[in-house]
Amino acid sequence: MPLRRLLVLPLLAAALLGAEAAWALLVGEEVPYTPPSTEPQRAGDPADPALRLVVLGDSTAAGQGAPYERGIAVGAARTLAARGRAVTWSNLAVSGAQWSDVRADQVQRAAELDADVVLISAGANDVTGATSGGALRDDITAVVRGLRASDPDVTILMTGVPDMGSTPRFPQPLRWLVGERAESLNGVVRTTGAALDVAVIPIPERTGPVFRRDHSLFSVDRFHPDARGYAVWREVIDEALLAAVAP
Repeated sequence: MPLRRLLVLPLLAAALLGAEAAWALLVGEEVPYTPPSTEPQRAGDPADPALRLVVLGDSTAAGQGAPYERGIAVGAARTLAARGRAVTWSNLAVSGAQWSDVRADQVQRAAELDADVVLISAGANDVTGATSGGALRDDITAVVRGLRASDPDVTILMTGVPDMGSTPRFPQPLRWLVGERAESLNGVVRTTGAALDVAVIPIPERTGPVFRRDHSLFSVDRFHPDARGYAVWREVIDEALLAAVAP
């Protein structure tokens, strides 16, 4: 093959992926989104001392794509309350946040709330953004150290990056490429979590195959989970959460 053809092929591939990325931004109905209140809420017996839960992260932590009460923050609080633990919870998540935003904008507020348990759901925007593996490792490390600086005994859990290769909003081959990038960053999440002794909830491993089989678990924007999709996530999150806070 002539050299000029070899040079043209990467340019054509880049143009194709760029066109698909632009198309992905245009298709799919946007879901209404109201940022969650950051004011603490409570579940369980008002007379009992409450476990303080704080949720950090991006739109998945904020529950975009479903009614807020069907998202992971309220679900986590209700799961703990159902086991006899009074819970106060605050959701500081912001749609569109990357791990760098959690580091810069959310950690200090969580520390001020004197959290007993911090649940972090983030990473999808790092996949679609330009976050490198090294930057992601540094951001996660800084978040964990920032939380532990105020309370060395705080329990921290973080979800893995969702299985982006299941997302119907991305056409092929862009979907495959995004999925590969998500898995690469998930390797960073897992190794960093292990090094810091932080529980990594296996969202991609446990729920990815389910979402690949059933695209009806996505909301109308074809990107975020809907209420049924978050219910699939919550089964995995609740299991990890109860194991982490068990006496």
